[in-house]
Amino acid sequence: MSTSISASQWGSPTASRRALLIHGLTMSSQSWEGVAQLLATEGFFVVAPNLLGHAWRRGTDYRMSTLAEDLRPYFVMDTSYDVIIGHSLGGAVTLSLLPLLSNTKETTVILLDPALELTKEIADKCENWFLKEIANLRTADDHMAENPAWSRGDSMSRALGISMCDHTVVKRIFEHNRPWSFSGLFKNISPQVNITVLASDPALGAICHLEHVPCDVARLHAKVFIGIGHWIQYESLNIIMNEIPLRRAKL
Repeated sequence: MSTSISASQWGSPTASRRALLIHGLTMSSQSWEGVAQLLATEGFFVVAPNLLGHAWRRGTDYRMSTLAEDLRPYFVMDTSYDVIIGHSLGGAVTLSLLPLLSNTKETTVILLDPALELTKEIADKCENWFLKEIANLRTADDHMAENPAWSRGDSMSRALGISMCDHTVVKRIFEHNRPWSFSGLFKNISPQVNITVLASDPALGAICHLEHVPCDVARLHAKVFIGIGHWIQYESLNIIMNEIPLRRAKL
């Protein structure tokens, strides 16, 4: 893995397949280490940007459309991706990127417990939780104790992501996206794009619920995983990899 202030990369830039991974609120590009390593092993060049306001990146406008527009450089010179994965906040950002996707290249989009619809009550609750996390930074050991399914590397990246995000960013993200409603962005699906929503267990703090996902949109599928919490990429890599078309050698 190579890391810059704006992104982390895995695999060879000359690889024939590309993946773009978009992290969630108070996370960072390094939170994708587990998924990215598996993708690189499968022959992907993987890029994970740090969203505006994260990894010490600063901004003044944190509307979802602005967070997405900030990623436009990753699509210059007709750059396209075989796979795009977004988690939580990154899921809504990914939906905002749909107009930038190629109309000729097939793309698999996977949204991990995406933050699609939040009532004011839920949004306020989430905002307060994130502010508390920033005000009371926890160690990797603390995260591991609370989340036994997480690896030490995952716990370290979680602690790092929080430490590099200022409380004003959290406040502005929620302030600039009121009301929090992004399910309507599913209408922008290109015929070459297939989207799968992987929702977490409602009993374990899921942000996405099936009623948030339109049931009348072509090439859009949704699944709920009982026993898996919000941090799907930390708890079950297989769930994600099973949704990615992989090239297998002919027998």
